[in-house]
Amino acid sequence: MTEFRNRPNDNYIHEADWQKLYILTEHWKSDLLFYKDDLKFLDHLIDKYFIWISKKENIDLVRDIELNLLQIYKQGNSLLKRVNKHLHHLAELINDPFKYDSHQFRTEHEKLEDSIADFIKSFRKNRKDVFAITEYIIDNEEFVQQLNSK
Repeated sequence: MTEFRNRPNDNYIHEADWQKLYILTEHWKSDLLFYKDDLKFLDHLIDKYFIWISKKENIDLVRDIELNLLQIYKQGNSLLKRVNKHLHHLAELINDPFKYDSHQFRTEHEKLEDSIADFIKSFRKNRKDVFAITEYIIDNEEFVQQLNSK
């Protein structure tokens, strides 16, 4: 999971000032917005090739992938809301450093980072699955269509 983290070092969250954590959180937000757009692309890709499907087992594969993408999309939206709320709290901390318990807030920051890392891991797995299934369906359905046209 740590390979998906963006921070410079292991103690960064507990040592960085509020402005630096704000910048890091802005990067998280930017990444989440990118993944949201990429999810739209993946959904469009599935929709585009869905009309080619004639086999029931392929329809079932696509339906499972679409359900997984929907779950990832919801997870991403939830994380985006959490990040926005977190950015708001960071802005308040920049203005008033004693507004929140520093240690507790930094622990929450770390948990948010872990949630984002989990999301990225799930996203990448689903993206890989979408491409693999799309390729499999295209190859199999083209073969079936060629047989039917002869």
